[in-house]
Order: sequence, then C-alpha cells, then structure tokens
Amino acid sequence: MNKEIRHNLTGPVASIRTPFLQDGQIDQKSLRNYVEFFIEAGSRTLLLTWGDSLYSILTDQEIAEITKIVAKQSAGRAMVVAAERNWGTATVVEFSKYAKEVKADVLMITPPDWAGSCTPETLVRHYAAASKHIPVMLITATFMPRGEAFGLETIKKVRDEVPGVVAIKDDWCGAFGRKMSLLVYDDWAVFSGGQKQNHLDLHSYGCDGYLSTFITFKPQISHTYWTAIQEENFKKAKEIIQTYDLPLFEFIGPREGGFDAWFHGIYEIYGLAQRWRRPPYYSLSDTDMEKLKDFLTKSNLL
Repeated sequence: MNKEIRHNLTGPVASIRTPFLQDGQIDQKSLRNYVEFFIEAGSRTLLLTWGDSLYSILTDQEIAEITKIVAKQSAGRAMVVAAERNWGTATVVEFSKYAKEVKADVLMITPPDWAGSCTPETLVRHYAAASKHIPVMLITATFMPRGEAFGLETIKKVRDEVPGVVAIKDDWCGAFGRKMSLLVYDDWAVFSGGQKQNHLDLHSYGCDGYLSTFITFKPQISHTYWTAIQEENFKKAKEIIQTYDLPLFEFIGPREGGFDAWFHGIYEIYGLAQRWRRPPYYSLSDTDMEKLKDFLTKSNLL
C-alpha cells in the first residue's frame, strides 16, 4: 500500500472541469486559476477525469496539453492524477510515459470495452502495461455495463497480479462499492465519486476520501463535513448533506444541459472561469444564470 497516495486521496478531492472560452477554445488562464484555487482550498489532489474534464470533446493533443499545464502549475504542491480516454493498450502505455515525464503522479485508466470485448485477463494486462511507467488508478464505472460479478472478479485479479495499481475511484456506489471497498482497502486507496452521501455510505467499509463538489467553489462546506467525519459526528455529516448536497443536486440534476453545464455556470458566478462549454454541449443562457444565482443566494451559498 502506498501511504502517500492514500494520504493525498484522504478527505475532499477536487476534480478539474476543463474551462472554455466562448469560442470553444480551452481557457488556459482559468485552468491555471483552478489549480491555484483548489490547492488553496485544501485539496491534496488535482484529479483529471474522462468525464468532468470533458475529454469526450477534446483532442488527444489537448488532453496532453491540459495534463502538462495542471502538473506544471501544481509544481508538486498537490498530487496530480492524469487521465486517458478509452485508448488501446499501446496508446495508454505511451501516454503513461508522457504523464510521468510531465510530472503527473498517477494515471486513471478507463479502458475501452465496446460490446463486452475485454476479459478480466486482458484488463489485467492492460493495467499492468501502464503501471510499469506510472502508478495506476482504476475507476469502477469501467465495470458497470458488465455487472457485479465481472467487476469484482477483475478487481480481485488486478489486486493480486498488478502491484503498480495503487487506488480506485468508485462511481458505482451502493452494494458494489461496499463489496469493492472490503476487497481492496488494505491494498489500495479508495475514494468515492459523486456526492457526500456516497462517501458516507462507504466510510465504514473502507473509503479514504471523496470527489467533492464544494471544494471547487465553497470549500468551507467540504471542510465542515470532513471535520464531522473525523470526529465521527455522523449526525452533523448528515445535516450537511441534507442542507447543501441534496438541494444542489436536486436543483441542477434534471435541468437542460445536465449537471456539468450548471457547474460551469457556478464557476462563472464565483469568478473562477466562464460558463461556456464546447459545442455541441449545452452552455447556460443568461436566463439560466439568473435562475442559478437566485438558487445559490437562497441556499446561502452566495
């Protein structure tokens, strides 16, 4: 078990949402601002992901450039988790070398698996090939389309056969997340995606930290929750979930453009970046922004 990586994934973790200018170009200035804000906010890790970082609408070159910018701006002050986007093994190996070269610390791998094309054995080889060059993180979303049995079998094989895997991010949650945590917590750092309620669900099964929404714009809420967890004041932790997390996600969840569009809007209101996302993804209108600002004000978030 890598104690330093576990330490860096303990508590609230900031995920980086790629910022854009209105013309769809990457906003590199705001990307650097994110790094500074998130480190100052107390996130020990800067997490790039296929989802939040919008790799689905970036080129391979842009992904490489974002990784380099984040790692350079961090300058060793936080652990940098690079990410790839469903590449084949040879490409992942090349990117793992590149990520290490630009001083990323860990690589999150989301393997391709079109039409159930992978087996546990081929995934073990895939992770192992990359882990020769940089420590590797798994993500449970990889296994959701294949079912619980496939996911747990693969994770167990990787745990037993690939010493270069050091962490796992849980997006599946619920019963699968609990079983996964019991399976790997002694060997890997575990942190939950989504919301505080998912972390609280996994906490007693072995879960170091969580992907935090509020650390990226209102860090006081994240730290209040984490203090409650450390003090085992679970009543207080549940109150924070009820007061802040649930209302926010209930407000943005069903709205046009999905939750990511509304988080980009939040960042504009807080002066961290602009609301824009690259087409064809939806960006908030002025009317949307007024609704969002009104919600944040009434929720005591502004």
